[in-house]
Amino acid sequence: MSANKSIQVPPTVVRVSDVSVILFWEPPAGEVESYTVSCCRGEEVVKELQTDGTSLTIRDLQPGRDYLFSVCAQLKDGLKREPTATSAGTKTRFEDVLEVLGLQQYYKEKLSLDKILQIDQKSITDAPPESNTDVVWYFLKKLMMVNVTARNVDYTSQNMSAGELTDDDSVFDLDGLTSAMCLGDRIHLLDIMTALFHCSDGFVQQELSRKMSMCQFAVPLLLPNCDSNQCTLMLWALRDIVKRYRPKSLSETKGFKEERIVHSEIPMISFVRLGDCSLSKSKTLNQLLSNSQQYHDTFVHRDMEGGDCPRTISNGLAEMTWYLPCGNKNIDIFDEPVAVVNLHGDIASFETQFSFLCQTSSAVFVFFDNVDSECTHLMTKSRAHIFLVGNQKTNRSALQEVATKIQLPKGNIMLKSKTMNDANFVKKLQNIMRKFIVDSKLRLQIEEMTSVAHNLGVQVDEDRPECQNAKRNADAITAEIHDTLVFKKTQLPRQGQIWKKLTSIEKEEFRLQRAGSKNIEEYKSDLLKCKLYLLQEQNKCDISIAMSCFIKGLLSPVAERSYFLKWMRINLDNLSSENLSDLREQYKEKSKSSNNKEEFKKIDEQLSNSSLGTEHFFREMGQIYEASLSLPESDPSREQLQHLPRLCAQLLLDGFPLELVDGDASNIPLRWVSDVLAQLNELVSPNNKILVVTVLGVQSTGKSTLLNTMFGVQFAVSSGRCTRGAFMLLIKISEEMKTSLNCDFLVIVDTEGLKSLELAQLDNSHEHDNELATLVIGLSDITLINTATENSTEMKDILQIVVQAFLRMKEVGRKPNCQFVHQKVSDVSAHEKNLRERKLLLQQLNEMTQAAAKMERKEENKSFTDVMDYDPDTGNWYIPGLWNGNPPMAPVNAGYSEAVYELKKNLMHILENHESTANNILEFREWITSLWNAVKHENFIFSFRNSLVADAYMRLCTEYNKWEWEFKKAMYTWSTNAEIKIKNFGTVACASQEHQSIEQLHTDLKMSAINELAKWERKLLNNLVLYFEQKDGHVYLVEGYKQEFENCTRMLGIQLKSSVFNELHVAVDLKRGQAELDRVKEKHTKEIEKRVNKLIESCRKKHAQMTDEELDTEFDEMWSEALKDLEFFKQKPLDIFANVGSHLRENMRNKGSHACEELSKKSLMDCGLSPFKYTADVWKKAKQQLYELVRNESLVNVQNSAEQIIAACQQFVSEKVERKNNYHETFILEILHIIDTDLSNDQMIKDMDFEVSLKQHICATAARQFQKMQEDFLSENDPYLCLNKNKEKFSADFKDVFNKQDQCHKKAVEFTERCLKVAVKDFINRSLGADIMGEMQTHQEFHTRTDFQYSVLQDLLEKHRFHDFLRYTRHYEDYVKEWILLKICACSSAVYDFEKKHIQSCVRSIEDAVTKAKEGDTENVKSLVEEICKELGDKLAISKEALDTFMVLNNADMDTFAFWLTSCVNDLGQSLPNKDKNIKKRLQRLHVKPQDELFNKMIGCGKQCPFCQAPCEASGSAHSEHFASLHRPQALGNFKWETGKLTTDICSTIVNSARRFQSVATKGKWQPYKKYREIYPDWKIVPDISLDSSDYWKYMLKEFNKEFAQVYQAEPADIPNIWMSITKSRAVKSLKTSFNIK
Repeated sequence: MSANKSIQVPPTVVRVSDVSVILFWEPPAGEVESYTVSCCRGEEVVKELQTDGTSLTIRDLQPGRDYLFSVCAQLKDGLKREPTATSAGTKTRFEDVLEVLGLQQYYKEKLSLDKILQIDQKSITDAPPESNTDVVWYFLKKLMMVNVTARNVDYTSQNMSAGELTDDDSVFDLDGLTSAMCLGDRIHLLDIMTALFHCSDGFVQQELSRKMSMCQFAVPLLLPNCDSNQCTLMLWALRDIVKRYRPKSLSETKGFKEERIVHSEIPMISFVRLGDCSLSKSKTLNQLLSNSQQYHDTFVHRDMEGGDCPRTISNGLAEMTWYLPCGNKNIDIFDEPVAVVNLHGDIASFETQFSFLCQTSSAVFVFFDNVDSECTHLMTKSRAHIFLVGNQKTNRSALQEVATKIQLPKGNIMLKSKTMNDANFVKKLQNIMRKFIVDSKLRLQIEEMTSVAHNLGVQVDEDRPECQNAKRNADAITAEIHDTLVFKKTQLPRQGQIWKKLTSIEKEEFRLQRAGSKNIEEYKSDLLKCKLYLLQEQNKCDISIAMSCFIKGLLSPVAERSYFLKWMRINLDNLSSENLSDLREQYKEKSKSSNNKEEFKKIDEQLSNSSLGTEHFFREMGQIYEASLSLPESDPSREQLQHLPRLCAQLLLDGFPLELVDGDASNIPLRWVSDVLAQLNELVSPNNKILVVTVLGVQSTGKSTLLNTMFGVQFAVSSGRCTRGAFMLLIKISEEMKTSLNCDFLVIVDTEGLKSLELAQLDNSHEHDNELATLVIGLSDITLINTATENSTEMKDILQIVVQAFLRMKEVGRKPNCQFVHQKVSDVSAHEKNLRERKLLLQQLNEMTQAAAKMERKEENKSFTDVMDYDPDTGNWYIPGLWNGNPPMAPVNAGYSEAVYELKKNLMHILENHESTANNILEFREWITSLWNAVKHENFIFSFRNSLVADAYMRLCTEYNKWEWEFKKAMYTWSTNAEIKIKNFGTVACASQEHQSIEQLHTDLKMSAINELAKWERKLLNNLVLYFEQKDGHVYLVEGYKQEFENCTRMLGIQLKSSVFNELHVAVDLKRGQAELDRVKEKHTKEIEKRVNKLIESCRKKHAQMTDEELDTEFDEMWSEALKDLEFFKQKPLDIFANVGSHLRENMRNKGSHACEELSKKSLMDCGLSPFKYTADVWKKAKQQLYELVRNESLVNVQNSAEQIIAACQQFVSEKVERKNNYHETFILEILHIIDTDLSNDQMIKDMDFEVSLKQHICATAARQFQKMQEDFLSENDPYLCLNKNKEKFSADFKDVFNKQDQCHKKAVEFTERCLKVAVKDFINRSLGADIMGEMQTHQEFHTRTDFQYSVLQDLLEKHRFHDFLRYTRHYEDYVKEWILLKICACSSAVYDFEKKHIQSCVRSIEDAVTKAKEGDTENVKSLVEEICKELGDKLAISKEALDTFMVLNNADMDTFAFWLTSCVNDLGQSLPNKDKNIKKRLQRLHVKPQDELFNKMIGCGKQCPFCQAPCEASGSAHSEHFASLHRPQALGNFKWETGKLTTDICSTIVNSARRFQSVATKGKWQPYKKYREIYPDWKIVPDISLDSSDYWKYMLKEFNKEFAQVYQAEPADIPNIWMSITKSRAVKSLKTSFNIK
């Protein structure tokens, strides 16, 4: 009986496989007794099952079929629910396996190389596979590193936990245990490989086959698809396998064959199975192909890990391997090569595959247990010889019947008896095979099997349209190559002699080795003309047919382009292999018959030039592009080539290498490489950070193999090199790894071998190796130094090169990590045993470092650890040999792969903990450019210039300048407050009474100053530490400057301490003197007040109204009597000249008796009366013909130095005079210190007569000004005069008091004007300078000295006035002082704003003080004013004299006075701002003069280039080297040829030439410019960053040549013709380039 109520929700399909479906359903209402589940296909009920649960697995279904599933519930009350149904289709067996392996997404979107090569967490972790989805990636990871354990992917044993091994008493279920060990979700190893090949694109398939072949794994020949029952001939997948072997015929001559395996004409023998077979065919083949010393599992068999579970999708797979002899009869199993194919599965089920093998094999061995007559049709049409292989189970009569039907000779039947062991059985098989290998007539190349495949309906992987189109395009190019050298000359003409000449010219432009005595700029001009001519010659060459076809091929769709490049590589490699083989034979023949070195050298050069690869086509493409850049931008020929860099950048992203260094010409096409990288940056931005790993080593030490194994890439590998240079390859970083590595790509750089025997014959081989090593080490974050043996003595050849490169990098700020890799070391104890070797290695490295340091003139580097961080215990890796046995049949050594894997993990760990940030692609491009430009110079270190280093240095300088100014500003503020405390000491404004004497205050202030200075010095040093700890901003590039800036900080602390202590000392001494004056003035004031009060009483007693005239008369009489009665004293003036003279003599006392004698010859009073002029006769011993030159140059230089010192001292004197204080003896001590410091810094001045006369002149001049300053001060502070100045004030107060007039408003005005206004002005003058200085430093031109120089020069260019240029070049300091002053004046509004801000601040402080004083306990105006002064005592210095005078005769009402005072202070705030437009005058009144501070900051050390007078731009006061970004033609420094003409030589060029110079510093002797540092060791003249970077000054000299000549009384310079084309815009561009302005 059925119920009306049905189950509402249909059953849910939980999981579908190829043979089962799992269902789940919700129970209906009511108690259910059971469920009936029906499975139908169409009208047919396939299964009907009962269950009492709500889920069920329906098994044994057909793969790839659709089914209908219904569920009906039987209730316990007898009712049935209406059945509900759902449909589901089983997966095909193939789909099911892909899902289990997690590969279903890759069946349509195939796995690509960039996916499997990317660096992710799995690629550097050792975790075993934990599921089937892990198995594939584990296999791939191992295989890409050519690890022979890659097939050990069974994960079930890893999952067996200890809990599964129990000790309980449960029944021992042997059957269950057996099934548990055999069944489960495990996937057969061949199924994994089959699935992987199906899910990979053609290039991954090719790489898989190549790596499998290296591991001596069998590779797929026929790949089955179990769903479509079709198979594919894997021709493309096998095409990249190249094998070398030595057949018997070549064993005596030790020759060898090297060929692609698809082209090899060798017999093929196949092994198949008919029906079931108890004998393991695959295992037998492994034994057959292995000798007794070296067994290897080439084919997967049932006894291998992962080979014991059922195959699902790999039946029908035909695997292929090769036996290749080595030429040693004691090792070789077969004397000749043979291909061996193993077909998996029953041939009865795979007739197509069997037919294919029968038509392509020389022999087919059929393994079986039983055979019947029905199978004879399979073997009757075979072209191959059939061999039947059975065993003791075989039915012999049936076997006889089959043999008769197919007419099989008795010798073609083999039966393994019970008594025959495996060894004898295998030997018998080997004997049969040997005969057939020799006698076989059927020798098909794999390439030729395509026709058989097509006839049988077998697909061929190369039949893809994109592959065939690409092949046709590639063949169209390579088919025309009959002679490689001729082809290069005709089809690739730009990389021939023209390119090599251009390379030579480029290096000569930098090195100037052949300039001789020629004018350098003229010589450079000639070189440039020659260069332009060669570029024109390049442009005359039309793009060849081959290059047109090549570029057309690159413009194909992405997939076709990849195939095209691969076909090109394959075809070209084949051609090169043939050419090299022929040349080797010639070399061998020549070696037998000739000892002519020239012939050998010629063949060597032919060997070098015979190589032809895709890199030559890309090189030509780069040359076409570079040559086009010399054409006008609008030229159609140039425009149509602008897409080439982007095209090449896309290829880089696709995994193709880019040639960095053209090894044939030893040059980098910089513009081409730069533009490619720029386009690459555009393609990937913002994900553009990269880290670089490079390898260096002797030729043929396995460098490329090491990188290939480590990263799975495919750099060209060969014994001996044909292609030379350096190549870079991009490897993507997975998203999960980007954070830890802080980069998006890993750049792998492979280089040619150093110390190549092939290159040793060439003239420039050592130079080439040096250049290459320097470049790649400079580019790398990690450099692997690869050596071939355990013995470190072999490294001696390259240690010098490598160490020199590392030294160079250390000096320019790069610190790549270095790892030494010792290959072919298999002993597990190698690390311990080689302890002594490592110590010897370190000793050698130290010796090489010292030698390299001497060569690079950096002899402070004594050991290798001075150059870089190197630990002999952690920086050495021992790698076993590559092959496990004797090639060609040896697989890759598992120990090699594992050791390389450990090295890879360590490299990733190093990169994760890398101190510096990763470069982005544009920064990497900049490093290539700057390193290569420096390499072109003979002296790398002193020629290196890099915008990234410049940027990092500029950022450091900018930050340090901010910290430095904070330090200075803090000390200025502290010093101002201290001076106010000293001034207010002993007055009512002194709020604190803790100091009993001025001396005690002085002592405490000094201690406070020391603490404040120490605090700020620590802060700056800590800022430096934190700055260099950060990873951003390429801080590591300027690590070498850290010590300099620390020294600058300490020196700044010392300078500020000296300055502060001097100011305190002067202020305290002045306070002492002022205090005595103030006491006298106070006494006089009180006496006058007393007498005025008596006079008032006297006048009031007259009881008569007195007029003002009468009162004035009375007051005058009283005043006269008071002056007669008061005692006045005059301060005794100091004899300034005597004091100055005394200090001068003391200063010169340690200079020797001659100095003292010269000093006494002339009175100081007679000095300084006229401008100083140096006329001493120098270098009297110089040769007569050099005398005038040396003497005149000396006079000019010394006179200029004297004028600069005089100006600095005069500035100091002016500042002291401006303050209107009394003279203090520290003033002259500071002047002498300035002179001594400047003289000691000037190495040119060693004349004692000069020093004496200069000091006398400066001291005498200063003494006169100080004398006048003292007179003015004494006059201003004379008690008698001071009292008389106040007579009118006393008289007015007298009349006010007598007449009882209200004084409140008058006294408020008086207090404001005489006390507060003066104090506020003083406060503004103390504070405003620091504010202006801070504001100016926010302007770009005052950030750093480099910014300053750029801004000044840019301004000069814009104004374009000769007078300005002349002043800049001749009177640099004067010009920039005025320039800075004008810049400050241009900010007058800011100055006004700062002034207004301080006035408002003071007004608020005064108002607050008045309010607070009123609220306090004050009784009268006096106490009120005293409280106000106390409140303002920390901010304002109120004159005691003015305050005492104000208090006299003050009878004002306190509250009314306070009211009027507030009003007056407000008026003061409105009236005080100085709107005078004469900013210069206002600046002179400031205590901190911003113009002087900025000048001192921007002028730095003040040093100028000894050749062209360009100013030093180094930051800090303690820098050890001077440098300038832009040097000038020496004519602008008044340098003339002996002919009297101005010279156009630029020192940044001439220091690389063979020219010589003479100067005062050389004592008139000629000195090579290249050795200028021997004369000027503290100057670093960096060569121009580019050949047009001095265009700014070239333009200026060109524009004003005649004017400069007229001023310097010389003939105009001979301007090179090329200079005449320099425009103003080019000058601006060169200026920006030189100063690295973006």
